[in-house]
Amino acid sequence: MAETFRLRDHRHRARTGLFLVEGAREVERALAAGVPPRTLLLAPDLAPRRVAEPLAAAAAAAGAEVVELSASAFARLSLRQGPDGVALVARAPDRRLEAAGELAGGLVLVLDGLEKPGNVGALLRTADAVGAAAVILTGAGTDVENPNVIRASQGSVFAVPVHVSSAAAAVDRLRSEGFRLVAASPRAGRAYWEADLTGAVALLLGAEDRGLPAELEAAADELITVPMRSRAADSLNVSVAGAVVLYEALRQRST
Repeated sequence: MAETFRLRDHRHRARTGLFLVEGAREVERALAAGVPPRTLLLAPDLAPRRVAEPLAAAAAAAGAEVVELSASAFARLSLRQGPDGVALVARAPDRRLEAAGELAGGLVLVLDGLEKPGNVGALLRTADAVGAAAVILTGAGTDVENPNVIRASQGSVFAVPVHVSSAAAAVDRLRSEGFRLVAASPRAGRAYWEADLTGAVALLLGAEDRGLPAELEAAADELITVPMRSRAADSLNVSVAGAVVLYEALRQRST
């Protein structure tokens, strides 16, 4: 229990190479994606048998230990209100971009310096929804295995390939594979719907409070903006702005 509780901490996750997946849906998607499981934690008083039994069978078949906990013990390790009694301790996959195979064209989302796990998770969920080929995290942002990233992504973190890289290495890799780099910037004079978002395109988004660093904007082939006609708002949440542009890319690719 103590070891599992400590997986809330980024340093402990980095040191052990383990992370915690909470929630039946998220655990199911992690197992389906082939994430190496170590321990499946079940609270029978919280998890219905029809949910727990298939997950226990899948985890055991993949080599995981299945451990039952009381509802109170599970609640102590849970980060959620109203936990459903299912959690998985798993080994983190190698997300280094240099270890990844060819990105194979399509639409790639690059997120630089996003610190809020909820924004990262929401954008992973949207990237999955529009069929993005990959997501690349650069800069000093949230680690992919943060429990709140997993929760906000609703398990999409296991469905779409997610890589971690320095910004410079990501730009070099994308260039070498023929991607056009389109960066969202409040300084752009062109609306996002005016840009060609078909083909091999990498969409670059930065943190909403400071945007992309100058070197990433300079590396872009095109700058776009999400126009605003606000009376008071001076910015959009980055997950909202990203969703707007990602769905424009899907619209263009569907016509």
